[in-house]
Amino acid sequence: MSVSFAAKLTIFIVALAGSLMIILYRVHTATQYSFDLTTGLGNLPAENGVPNNKDPSTMLHKKTNRVRRMAKERKEKEAKAAEKEEEAKEKKPMNIILFYADDWRHDTLGAAGNPVVKTPVLDALAKEGVRFTENCVTTSICWVSRATLYSGQYLARHHFEMLGRGRTIVHPNGTREEMGFEVPMNETVYALLKKAGYAVGHAGKLGIWRELDRNLNFDFMVDEDGWHWRQIGDRMWHITEKNTADALRFLMTRGKKKPFFLNVAYFATHAVDGDKRQYLPQNASMHMYANDTIPIPETATDEAWNKMPPFFGDYNEGRTRWRWRFDKPDKHQSMMKNYYRMATEVDTSVGILLKHIEQQGELDNTLIIFTTDNGNFHAEHGLADKWYPHQESIRVPLIIKDPRMSPEFVGTTNDEFTLNIDLTTTILGAAGLDPLPSMMGRDMSVLYRDSGLKDASAATAQSRRQASSSSTEKRHHPFPASDGYGKYHSGSEHSWRTEFFYEHPMHSNPNYIPASEALVRKDYKYFYWPNFKYEQLFDLKNDPGELNDLFNSEDPVHQQKLKEMRKRFVELKMMAHSDLSIIL
Repeated sequence: MSVSFAAKLTIFIVALAGSLMIILYRVHTATQYSFDLTTGLGNLPAENGVPNNKDPSTMLHKKTNRVRRMAKERKEKEAKAAEKEEEAKEKKPMNIILFYADDWRHDTLGAAGNPVVKTPVLDALAKEGVRFTENCVTTSICWVSRATLYSGQYLARHHFEMLGRGRTIVHPNGTREEMGFEVPMNETVYALLKKAGYAVGHAGKLGIWRELDRNLNFDFMVDEDGWHWRQIGDRMWHITEKNTADALRFLMTRGKKKPFFLNVAYFATHAVDGDKRQYLPQNASMHMYANDTIPIPETATDEAWNKMPPFFGDYNEGRTRWRWRFDKPDKHQSMMKNYYRMATEVDTSVGILLKHIEQQGELDNTLIIFTTDNGNFHAEHGLADKWYPHQESIRVPLIIKDPRMSPEFVGTTNDEFTLNIDLTTTILGAAGLDPLPSMMGRDMSVLYRDSGLKDASAATAQSRRQASSSSTEKRHHPFPASDGYGKYHSGSEHSWRTEFFYEHPMHSNPNYIPASEALVRKDYKYFYWPNFKYEQLFDLKNDPGELNDLFNSEDPVHQQKLKEMRKRFVELKMMAHSDLSIIL
C-alpha cells in the first residue's frame, strides 16, 4: 500500500525528534566532565558514557588539587636545585694551610695524653676537628716523606731515596747516574694547585735539596733548613720565628682574589746535626719545663737494646745518636726539655698564623692540617732518631679541621690507618681536583664528611682480578689478604685500609742504617731487613713495645701468622713497586 506524503513527513519528524533527544542527552552528560591534558584521562566519564558511582565534581576537585600540589612541589624542588647550583658557583674555593713539622712523633701533643708537653693551640684544634691516632708514614725519613707529600707516591714509585741525589742507576757500561727528583715538575701538589688557580706558598724546609721549578710550583717560596739560630741582616733569628715571619709575609702579600695553599714546613723539632747541644730553643722558652721531670720510656733499657737484631751494633746511627742525647739521665732530661720547648714554639706559631687568617676573614673557609714528616725514638730500644719500622718511628700526629666536616665528627678521634700518601689526595680533593693516576693515597675527608665510612664488610667483595689490571686510567684498590677472611685489606669504596706496607732504604752501608721493610697491622707487625734477610714478628696487642720477637716461636698460631704475613708482605711490596694505578 502506498504511504501518503503526510504520513512520510510525520515519520520523519518523529525520527528526527528522537535523534535530537539522544544528541541532547549526550551533550548534557558530556558537560558534567572536563578533560585536562595535564591530568591525563582521569576525568573522562565511565565507559559508554555512564558515570561512576562517585560524585564527578568531588573527584575532579581532588585530582585537580593533587596535580597542583605535585606541580608546586616539582617547582620548589627545581628552584632549590637551581639555588644550590648557583650557591656552588658563587661559593669561594676553600683555602688550605698545612702545618708540617719535623721529627715530631705521635704523642708529642697534650691532646695525645702527653703529661708534660704544652701544645694548647694544637689541642684546641683537635677539639674543633678530628685527631687521627694511628696516622703513619710509609718511610720514616725527612726527604722521602717530603717527596711523598709532593708526589702522593710511595718511595717505591717516586724513587727519591737519597737526599739531594735520589736513586743512583748503574748503566751497562758501569757508569753511575744520580737521577735526582724524578717526579715531573707539573705533577707535584704545588704545580697542580697553582694550575687550578691557587696562590701557592711554601715557608720553611723543602727538604729534598733539589730545586722545584718555581714558575710551575710557587707564587712564594722560602726554603730554610738545617739551622736553629742564624744572623740575617742585623737580627739574630730563630728558625721557627723565621718560618712564622715568612708564612705571614705570604699571607699578607698574596693575591686576595685567589684561594691560597700554604705549606708552613717547620724545621723544628729536628736537631742540628753535628752540634752536641742538638736542640736550641728560643731564649724566651728556656723557663718552660725547668721544674718538670720527663718520664723515661719503659723500653729505654739495655735489655731492649740487646733485643735488637744482631746486626745493630755501636756503629748503627740510631745508637750513635742515642749516645749524643740519651746515654745519661741528666742528658736525657736536658735534651727532652729542649725538644719540648721547640714543640711549644711551633704550637705558638700555629696560633699566630691562624689568628692572622681569622683577621683576614678566611678562617671559616680554610682547611687546616697539622702533621709531621716522621716519628722519633726518645731512647726506646736504646735508639734515637727514626728510620726503622717501630711504632715510635712511624707514627706521627695528624689533626684536620675542615669547613666541610659533619658536626658529629667535630672533637673526635679516628683510629684508622691514615698515611702520609693520603695527604696529597686530601689536599687536592679540598681544591676540587682529582688525584693523578700515579698517586697512591686516598682523600681522608671521606672519614669525617657526611656519615663517614660505615660498611667495612664491603672490602671482602674486592675482585682479585682488579689488582692485576694494567690500566692506569682509573685508580683502584687491591684485593684483600687471603688470611683473616677479608679483615686485612688496603681499603675499598666503603672501607678504609687495615694494613700497609712500610719501606726504608739502606744508607751508606748496612751497619750504619740498614734497609728495613714491614707489613703493619694493628694486631701484628712483620719486619724484614733486606740486607741481612732477617725476619721478625711482633704481637702488638700483647707486646706494644715490640720487645718479644715471635719469629722462632713454636706456637702454631704464631707460625701460621708468620706464614700468612710473609705472603701478604710480598704481595703489597710488589704492588708498591709496580706501575699499577692503585690505592695502597
